[in-house]
Amino acid sequence: MCCLPLDWDAESYTRVGRGIMALGHEVLERTDLRGDEVVLDAGCGSGELTAELAARVPDGRVYAVDGSPRMAQLARERLGERATVWVSDLLELEAPEPVDLVFSAATFHWIADHGRLFERLHAALKPGGRLVAQCGGAGNIAAIRAAIEEVSGDAWMPWNFATPEETEERLHAARFPDARAWLYERPVTPDEPLAFLKTAILGEHLERLPESERDAFAQAVLDRLDKPFVARYVRLNMEANAGA
Repeated sequence: MCCLPLDWDAESYTRVGRGIMALGHEVLERTDLRGDEVVLDAGCGSGELTAELAARVPDGRVYAVDGSPRMAQLARERLGERATVWVSDLLELEAPEPVDLVFSAATFHWIADHGRLFERLHAALKPGGRLVAQCGGAGNIAAIRAAIEEVSGDAWMPWNFATPEETEERLHAARFPDARAWLYERPVTPDEPLAFLKTAILGEHLERLPESERDAFAQAVLDRLDKPFVARYVRLNMEANAGA
């Protein structure tokens, strides 16, 4: 999840966002851990992935941060004493202690300033610490974005879908000497297409509208998309080392 002014509908996201969470579990599967690390989940959402991180570091410590108070509260309830959870904008991140790993899934594309973001994440890491993350990348949800623009008549979008080349350049500039980024496609087919659109994608657009117009806007976007509805995700993966 993310660090937005928008306070996410945490319960709805947990219900309809299973496909997105599955993408985060893929990232966890490629994240090697000894079991004694200090880890930070940057954009923890409801804490589902944080709980798995905690299970993998039984002799370590887990921190989790999200920009949404409702998401952070849900994570606290889920995690209890297994993690320390707080609310913060990642651009202003101050970790309680240096960490061995910063993990993040489905968050960074909500943040416009990736240069500043990577600087704050580097500052949170121990020398030699790692960043392992995934978010939306160049080409993500292209058909949905086209439908939104057609309905709204406005090219404004709240996302930063970067390329691997841009991302590696920004990571190097933030003093990550070893960094690589790559894209892959992952289609997501939600059980509740309209609820998925409203909760996982259109939140910022709907916030800009009077409440009485929001349902019609979301339905109009859905009506312009192929049936059955598939969200064609393009994921930007990144791995980086903070250096000595």
